[in-house]
This record gives sequence, structure tokens and C-alpha cells, in this order.
Amino acid sequence: MPNKYELNPEAVAFARELIDSRRYVLDSDWGAVQPKADAQNAYLDRHDWAEYAAWHLGLTIGAADETKARYAFVYGDLRRLHRTGLIACVYRASEYRHKDVELAAHELLQYLDAKSG
Repeated sequence: MPNKYELNPEAVAFARELIDSRRYVLDSDWGAVQPKADAQNAYLDRHDWAEYAAWHLGLTIGAADETKARYAFVYGDLRRLHRTGLIACVYRASEYRHKDVELAAHELLQYLDAKSG
């Protein structure tokens, strides 16, 4: 049975803050820049779980807080939001019918495009 997710509203707010402060990349190869396990571990060595969670639009229902399994749909490289990361979130959430995450990622993508001109 596939995982179910709920929307992480703190991540949506943080993504908007990143866009407003121009901390984003408009063109990147998401497969190359998305944070791998070692980058995530290094980030968690220097930041708390709430800061880590803010980079993930989805929260896995039933997974324990403060575990990597709890957080899904990463949209940035843990430094900047990536447009391609938002596109990946829209696509993956749409594919598996996680409607709240899909719509939030889509709205953030529209917000980014409007702000970045």
C-alpha cells in the first residue's frame, strides 16, 4: 500500500519566504541537485528537525516525527528553492493523487513564476 501524505503548511510558508527573498534557482537539473542522504545528514547535523521539515511539502501519515521517513516532497537543495524541485513535486504528487501536495506545489510554482518575471 503506498504512503499517504498530508500537506506541511510550514513548508509552504517557508517556500514563499524563500521566493520573496529571491533564494531560488530557476533552471537546474533536479536529479543532480536534489539533496541526497549525505547532504540531508549534514544538514541535520547543523539544523533541527523543524528546519529540515520546512524543506518538505508533504508529511507522511503514520511515520514518526523527527525521522526522515516523516518528510516527503523536498523542493530545494536545503539552501535554495529550485523551480525544477517544485515541478517534480507537482508531477509526483499528481501521479500518486496526493491532491493537497500537488495543488500547493502548483500554487508555489505559479507564485515563483510571477515573482521572477
